[in-house]
Amino acid sequence: MINRAMKIEFKRLFKAIFKYLSRLLFLYLAGVGQIAVALDGSLVESRSVSESLDIPQQAIDTNKIPSFTLNANADDKPLPVYRLKENVYFLFGNITTLNEQNRGWNGNAGFIVTEAGVVVIDSLGSPALGRRLMATIREITDKPIKYLIITHNHPDHAYGASAFRELDGVKIIAHQGNIEYNNSTTAQRSIEYRKKLLSSDMHGFKPLQADIYIKSEPFGKKEITLAGARFHIYNTGKHHSYGDLVVHQVEQGILWISDLAFNQRTTYMGDGDSAQILKVQDWLRQTFTDVVLMVPGHGSAQTPPFPMLEKTRDYVTRMRAAMRQAVENGVDMYDAVKNVEFEDWKDSRLYEENQRANANFVYQEMEKEFFGNF
Repeated sequence: MINRAMKIEFKRLFKAIFKYLSRLLFLYLAGVGQIAVALDGSLVESRSVSESLDIPQQAIDTNKIPSFTLNANADDKPLPVYRLKENVYFLFGNITTLNEQNRGWNGNAGFIVTEAGVVVIDSLGSPALGRRLMATIREITDKPIKYLIITHNHPDHAYGASAFRELDGVKIIAHQGNIEYNNSTTAQRSIEYRKKLLSSDMHGFKPLQADIYIKSEPFGKKEITLAGARFHIYNTGKHHSYGDLVVHQVEQGILWISDLAFNQRTTYMGDGDSAQILKVQDWLRQTFTDVVLMVPGHGSAQTPPFPMLEKTRDYVTRMRAAMRQAVENGVDMYDAVKNVEFEDWKDSRLYEENQRANANFVYQEMEKEFFGNF
């Protein structure tokens, strides 16, 4: 005999299965289902790469990270590149601080090849790396580079843009916050430091000048289309820098989230707004329910359920709570920053380098929030 409770449970299961199958059908009809099957992530073999590198063979959902020492004065040599799917390519940066070994390649970049040309997302950390990124693109295609999208002003993503400015026909797109950054003491210190450490790599550097600045309201978007491929570029405010962008490849179901979430390392919160990080993540999850791949600015690309989002959120939430409690209890900044530890994060890359800086930044945010209530 099937009782009433069993009937209700069968009905619930039937609805869940029907909803799931309907979702699969929608994804298939939208083309995203086929894209999910076509995800690749493999290393594109190249005999032109000049260095001997210890790098993973796969760039999607991998635990391995790249390890390498780059040669100086190798501007015409391509870098290792991964194929995320057909015509979508990814440069997987080292996960460490800037040094002479990685020569500033400690962030990710990528590019998409269309019939009408190439769209590049971020430019790496120096003009020399920008030129090597262009050499990498030339290994894949001879189609012209049409757009360079800079997701934010931090050096590891933006300082290679000078090299692209030398090309004809390239439109550079950036957040309007880059204008403020260019006139800041933060930029001056960063440029001076890189020129001192990597003088030859920084040859020809000029502060970023975009052709198109994204000035829309938060979460507003600009669309560019190239040979039928649509790219939605979203203004996500100042969650990580002077102004941040997220790029959605609409037909491919790929989302380039830059430094909204960090994979395989501890996040950095020396700029931006920690509360905005949480707001943008909420918006991201609600808006891009059909995305099949997220590409961060640091660490490997990820498939659903995108655990890097939750890990970054957990870290930010805990840091905000710890520093809020310290401010409310009258603990001074020095002691609060010195004493905050997340035991489960200590084995994460760049924890020692970023934990104190993050605590310092968030403590000051909590002070403003606390005293602003009086």
